[in-house]
Amino acid sequence: MIVMSADEINILKDGGFDKSKWMQLPRDVVIGHRVLEQLPAVCADLGLGRRVLLVSGRTTMDVAGTRARELLAADHEVAVHLVGSCTLEECRRTEEAARAVGADLLVAVGGGRVIDTAKIASYNIDRQFISVPTAASHDGIASARASVAEPGGAASLLAHPPIAVVADTGVIAAAPHRLLAAGCADIIANSTAVLDWQLSHRLRSEPVSEYAATLALVTAEILMRNADTIRPHQEASAWMVIKALVSSGVAMAIAGSSRPGSGGEHKFAHALERLAPGCALHGEACGVGTIVCMYLHGGDWQSIRTALRQIGAPTTPAELGVDDEVAVEALKMAKTIRPERFTILDGGLTDESAHALVGMLYQE
Repeated sequence: MIVMSADEINILKDGGFDKSKWMQLPRDVVIGHRVLEQLPAVCADLGLGRRVLLVSGRTTMDVAGTRARELLAADHEVAVHLVGSCTLEECRRTEEAARAVGADLLVAVGGGRVIDTAKIASYNIDRQFISVPTAASHDGIASARASVAEPGGAASLLAHPPIAVVADTGVIAAAPHRLLAAGCADIIANSTAVLDWQLSHRLRSEPVSEYAATLALVTAEILMRNADTIRPHQEASAWMVIKALVSSGVAMAIAGSSRPGSGGEHKFAHALERLAPGCALHGEACGVGTIVCMYLHGGDWQSIRTALRQIGAPTTPAELGVDDEVAVEALKMAKTIRPERFTILDGGLTDESAHALVGMLYQE
């Protein structure tokens, strides 16, 4: 006899709550005056092992890498690996160096290129890394994203965030002010990145994390409100910017993507990097893109420009060292960068409107 039953057939989904999320955040964040001296204590707290690969650059090794090596050498076996730009080849070389010494942990002492290289390499070999920034030029110091140079331009790759951040405000304040100003511009870009995210939610039903969006916006607003206090070579200024960069990294971790800090302004920046490589810092280009995107959103673009000027960041293509026509092409090209990420620039700008937008940047 055959018994007919539908017990094993699930036609309707169980109505119970089944949402889940995995967020990766830095475990230890140490910011302030002379906190580089706390690096051994951070390593002891993490307890990840004794073999360390210290990743740095030729300049940043002199700035802070040598001291970091001296501090770690008392209780760790430290090998040094120097890198240049963050390319896939550099990442592979760093992975090989880490495997060769049996590294339990990577410590990245340097700017964005050094930290991004260590981020990718440590992720690929399943090891943690500590971020020790020597400049506050962009929010990669605490985020899971890495910008890797490729023949066609920079690519943003997902890796993992640092397990710890040790940001010495004295070291960071001593860096060229242009780097700090670029970091500020990268934070202010949250203003339009969130608007683009919300626009995509309305037009494309893309999910939005209100917690992540709110944190990103508040971080940008606080920095803009205090823009006139950001001064060259002041530790108090470095303190404020580093906290903002860490907050932006946390917002991305909550969102599970770079959406809270990357929208049309970043697409413009990446297009500009392809058309005029090396002319401007990433954050600087994002700042100019933020003015344009806020104008297109109908927001207060003048306040964005004022804040950037107070900080000392560029607000026009000319100040970026880029010809206006190149900026026009970058605006039109922006929609081809990460086309899966919808932004205010993805509707497509005509040549006439792109020229008008660039002209607007020079208006007083």
